[in-house]
Amino acid sequence: MSKRRKNQRAGEATGKREKVRDVFVPRPFEGLTDEPEWIALRELVPAASAPLRLTPELVEEYGDRPVILATVLPMAAPAMTKPDGRILIGLQRHQQSGDVSRDIADALLCALRTEPGGQVTVPPLPGPGPRLQDVLVDGPLEISMHDGFEFWLDPGAADDPNVQASLDRANSAVYPTVKLTAARAAYWCQVPEKAHVRWVLPEDEDVALDALSRLGAAGALTLGDDTKFAGMFRAHGRLAPVWDLPEGTPAADWEGPVADFGKRYAEAVADPEPLDAAGRRSRQGLLGRQLTLR
Repeated sequence: MSKRRKNQRAGEATGKREKVRDVFVPRPFEGLTDEPEWIALRELVPAASAPLRLTPELVEEYGDRPVILATVLPMAAPAMTKPDGRILIGLQRHQQSGDVSRDIADALLCALRTEPGGQVTVPPLPGPGPRLQDVLVDGPLEISMHDGFEFWLDPGAADDPNVQASLDRANSAVYPTVKLTAARAAYWCQVPEKAHVRWVLPEDEDVALDALSRLGAAGALTLGDDTKFAGMFRAHGRLAPVWDLPEGTPAADWEGPVADFGKRYAEAVADPEPLDAAGRRSRQGLLGRQLTLR
């Protein structure tokens, strides 16, 4: 028997696994009401959570189990189940495909199929199937900000010294972050030796870039004295500008400047005229100031 035939028969005997083809989706959260907030929680915010609502079909099949979206879970796990039936779904995880929405939806479905308190097994490449837009009742996210990851734990779990040590290590990586009320998906954060405002804009990239270019040409890109427009990054099909701020100024002091910038930005978005020469130069300058997110 030839080697090729032997390999073919061995594959038939062992049940050859079907290869899963990965597909890249540049805007995985498209269609969700709070698309910029989903992006911000995945890319900007260290510790936050929000309740999610399952579709009636999933509630009928699996029961009305509480589902909580978390920025990150222990060991960057995709999902956890609690003994009381709660499910925690992680946005920031190690293994992922080219479609973040499909990844998270598959993690949720795997958790629903897991007994409460059991370990959730999630494939690295889920293949075709339902996405977040198919498994959730869409609506604004009710985001809770956290100073640390205590929300991971069941009551009394921190009494275990090993658990507490692990929690302390995770908490040490959390930098102070405040959700601003002046704009959706805008966050103040304090990283070592710097403070920033980061804002995921809701408009299409080209529209947002043109608006920022108009403001740049007019010298209106800053948030006030002693602030600097540091640049912007792309995340899941949206732009997120970043401003450097003076150290020691609390987050609440930036609500007014962000609100004022929001008005200028909205006017620039609504401007129907094409960019003039100054605007085009400003646009080229902004394209050269793209930041690396992490």
